[in-house]
Amino acid sequence: MNTEWLPALILLVPLCGALLALANRRTAPYFSVLAAFLTLILAVSAAWQVEAHGPVHGSDGLFYLDALGALYLLPVSFVYFTSSLYAIGYLWARQQEQANDAAEPRYRQYFPLMNVFALVILAVPLVANLALMWIAIELTTVFSAFLVAYEDRAEALEAAWKYVALTSMGAMIALLGVLMLYYGTHAAGQAPTWDGLLKAAPHMSAPLLLLAFVLWLVGFGAKTGLVPMHTWLPDAHSQAPASVCAVLSGVETSAALYMLLRLYPALAVNPGIHDPAAWYMSAGLITVGSAAFMLIQVHDFKRMFAYSTIEHMGIILTACGIGAAIHEQGTVYQLFAHGFTKSFCFFAAGLAGIIFGTQEIAKVRGLISRSPAAGWALILGTLAIAGTPPFALFLSEFEILDTGYSSGQYLPTGLLTAFIVIAFIALAYQATRIAFGTPDPVQKEISPVKIPRSSQAAMVIAFIPVLVFGFYLPPPLTHLVHEAAQLLEVQG
Repeated sequence: MNTEWLPALILLVPLCGALLALANRRTAPYFSVLAAFLTLILAVSAAWQVEAHGPVHGSDGLFYLDALGALYLLPVSFVYFTSSLYAIGYLWARQQEQANDAAEPRYRQYFPLMNVFALVILAVPLVANLALMWIAIELTTVFSAFLVAYEDRAEALEAAWKYVALTSMGAMIALLGVLMLYYGTHAAGQAPTWDGLLKAAPHMSAPLLLLAFVLWLVGFGAKTGLVPMHTWLPDAHSQAPASVCAVLSGVETSAALYMLLRLYPALAVNPGIHDPAAWYMSAGLITVGSAAFMLIQVHDFKRMFAYSTIEHMGIILTACGIGAAIHEQGTVYQLFAHGFTKSFCFFAAGLAGIIFGTQEIAKVRGLISRSPAAGWALILGTLAIAGTPPFALFLSEFEILDTGYSSGQYLPTGLLTAFIVIAFIALAYQATRIAFGTPDPVQKEISPVKIPRSSQAAMVIAFIPVLVFGFYLPPPLTHLVHEAAQLLEVQG
């Protein structure tokens, strides 16, 4: 079967969705949902082809999709679909809450931006050239900044500006690393792709390759939310609509982390670079530890899930250092499962904010009594993102820790365990206060808020993989995870 057209078609569909959404305000949401659904089907087809027949090539080397790229492509396309569906009712309810009149949401501004935002994220695992990947990641900042500032409030505009300033500076730093890798691969006679970089890495100057990695760690680390470059992330997530947070936190932060993960094998095969795993573990543990303690003192439940994202980015980076050399699959599965789980958390948080009219944890009590659907969704989402069974992240975190202890890496694994436990306690404490706390007497008199049907449907759909992938992986997906883990494993 000829699959060369698949990568280009995956990018063409959201572009068409954006153009159709511009044409008419009333039909914009439905064209966007249709485009997102078609993109999801195409992404599943592409992943199926990669699992069955190996990497997909397209357009004379412009596109390339392997197992790790396919494993990242799946949650991106899924979250694009669920967030588009969720936004239809959520934006309407949010507009009524803030305007208190018959004002209608600006669908014609929101959905074209969301479609193009999804397009550039989808391009990261699909394009073959390192420079094009950098351009795609930088474009995610450009388009998502308008979505962060969608509500035109002073706080949202400030958060969007901070987001653009910090991540754009990081992008410029990462660009220097890209140029160094371009030079190194060209000098070795290889193409500036992941495969070419891996072939060129043993022959590259070790200081050059290590400096490129440090520039990527700082530059892409700012986009990922690694500490101390994380400060934009809680602000942006607290001000952006929940449907935007689902994409930002679920899959956009993972795009830059995806780049860092793919660089690890190149560092490991260079004979002049000793123990690259230490760099990954150090940066990861600093991030996980800082996020765990930030979760203890958080006062806004959307910021709570933002700090949880920072924690998970650190877990994935630490896991790569602990287990990539010994074929540990928890790293890639954590990257995969995080996208589904975190988007579900923000869907629940967005509805809680509408129901109470605030995101302040101290002012939100008895969510389950006000809205059982939103309350239980928040509880289940918190348990899932904290890594409790039977949810998907439990499997990945258990394998990461098991690999660390069984391979004798007691210090980093012990620290990671402690930080995960602290984060779990903080998340569970905050969520139980929100869901089961005694409501304020004034709140008891407020009539229940009706959850928009599209948002409710999106939450149900989003929860399915969070639960199912915790105890069952279809054989093709299991094989894809195995193949993706092999791409991070250092051969020989």
